[in-house]
Amino acid sequence: MPGIVSAKTTPPRLSLPSFEATQIRTPTPDKPESSNPKLTSPVVPRRTPSPSPSTSRAKPSPDRSSGKKKPSPDTASSKSASNNIDDSALDNPDLGPFLLKLARDAIASGDGPNKALDYAIRASKSFERRVAASAADGSEQPSLDLAMSLHVLAAIYCSLGRLDEAIPVLERAIRVPDVSKGPDHALAAFSGYMQLGDTHSMIGQLDRSIGCYKEGLKIQIDALGETDPRVAETCRYLAEAHVQAMQFGEAENLCKQTLEIHRVHSAPASLEEAADRRLMALICEAKGDYESALEHLVLASMVMIANGQDNEVAAIDVGIGNIYQSLCRFDEAVFSYQKALTVFKSSKGENHPSVASVYIRLADLYYKTGKIRESKSYCENALRIYNKPVPGATQEDIACGLSEIAAVYESINESEEALKLLQRAMKLLEDKVGQQSTIAGMEARRGVMYYVVGNYADALGSFESAIAKLRASGERKSAFFGVLLNQMGLACVQLFKIDEAAELFEEARGILEQECGPCHQDTLGVYSNLAATYDALGRIDDSIEILEYVLKLREEKLGTANPDFDDEKKRLTELLKEVGRSRNRKAKSLENLIDPNSKRSKKEVTKRWGGLGLRR
Repeated sequence: MPGIVSAKTTPPRLSLPSFEATQIRTPTPDKPESSNPKLTSPVVPRRTPSPSPSTSRAKPSPDRSSGKKKPSPDTASSKSASNNIDDSALDNPDLGPFLLKLARDAIASGDGPNKALDYAIRASKSFERRVAASAADGSEQPSLDLAMSLHVLAAIYCSLGRLDEAIPVLERAIRVPDVSKGPDHALAAFSGYMQLGDTHSMIGQLDRSIGCYKEGLKIQIDALGETDPRVAETCRYLAEAHVQAMQFGEAENLCKQTLEIHRVHSAPASLEEAADRRLMALICEAKGDYESALEHLVLASMVMIANGQDNEVAAIDVGIGNIYQSLCRFDEAVFSYQKALTVFKSSKGENHPSVASVYIRLADLYYKTGKIRESKSYCENALRIYNKPVPGATQEDIACGLSEIAAVYESINESEEALKLLQRAMKLLEDKVGQQSTIAGMEARRGVMYYVVGNYADALGSFESAIAKLRASGERKSAFFGVLLNQMGLACVQLFKIDEAAELFEEARGILEQECGPCHQDTLGVYSNLAATYDALGRIDDSIEILEYVLKLREEKLGTANPDFDDEKKRLTELLKEVGRSRNRKAKSLENLIDPNSKRSKKEVTKRWGGLGLRR
């Protein structure tokens, strides 16, 4: 959901797992969190470090006299020997650790991941043979060494962008440890599940990612207990994943658990508590509980002020401004935004993307207050920054900003400019790993804009592309996907592809009933559209059945004041009369079957999509 989940990501980093810096085995004193905690969030996949005990080897210092890197003696002496290793030597029990060390050294020395990949593959093969041989003679199996080598191999695959190859490696790795054998095995299993979850997340498979995180959390709780501070870290990580998947109820429960653990184990006004409250504010805002969100943000801001984190205070001020804007307290929102703007300009420079993001918030606010000239001026200021990005600005940051500016232009009915900006944003992300869901959201917005202006063919093409990307990434059960199917069905109706429309409405109905419930406005809209489509196909009995069900829902649970009630009642009466009179029905306009009030149709489309953040 744009506005709730940021599209910001970082390129995949090579992080080599180490079982020595544990989350399970070694008790460690509480440490303050990073001074720059980030709240992941989306429709878009995360790359934040997992609470998995993974570390990266530091690169050796260059030779000051020559400016060249000093190869370690072990690395230099082993390079020539490693080239002569063949598969027949993999049975040597000393070869696996040797190859694993070569893989680590290849990465640390900057030789590149391809050479490290070769070493890691052969190391894992060597350990596999040792495990098989140990199983045959009944001796102790080196399963932890095998798990370690597989984690390293998967990390190298990820650094090369070969995520599909990393997944089966990690699936093998999590089957290796036996949790009943003690904390070392529990740690290996925990690390494997968290690394596998991160990999699924980078591909955009949020459901699978969350499933892996849950398994990792269960193992960690069994090993450490429910109140350990390290469990709190994993709970927050899982809560962020639920936010990305727009599963706010689960995220809220986990965040409450995290806050309670930190209340017991952390000092008052800790940075951990501030990070928890910012995440809780994000969840409350998504659920429409703005007062609670504001309370959490104010408390988090006080903690950051006490710790001297000025930039974090400014970032929280932006969030407070967003809440004030949602509460229509526009003067207070402007004050919060201006405070943040002053800090960002002084600390990061006037051309930093953080400054542009505040400009966009101000543009949106001035649009809502009817000051279109000021709104466009702030959009132009933000575009000036994104058109000439400062060093360090990522393409994901720029794409996210362009998408938000496009939403403002769409609101002020400058669809042509909005479409251009969306196209630029999609082009920036098209080659980025794990951004297919983000691109799909942008394509869906583009399709809505085409639909509103009556360009149904292009709208259908955009919806088809968005749905294909979401299906490929495994996102087939979200409310967003259901609404997108409904909108694509409407585009098919306008192009007289009635059979396709019926299939799309049926699929959308199943998803929205599951995710939102039968009484939700989006679900009721799909019911109405499906009834009209059945009528157009001559399936009158099916149409009557749906309309009777909808009217019953409205009468018993929702009330009859909604104007849609009268429309649906009139349509049902006409259908019943036609069935009773004759089977040769009078032809009707398909547009009137879908919505008798064609003027309201476009507004209703925009309204329903706006509820999912596709229009601000």
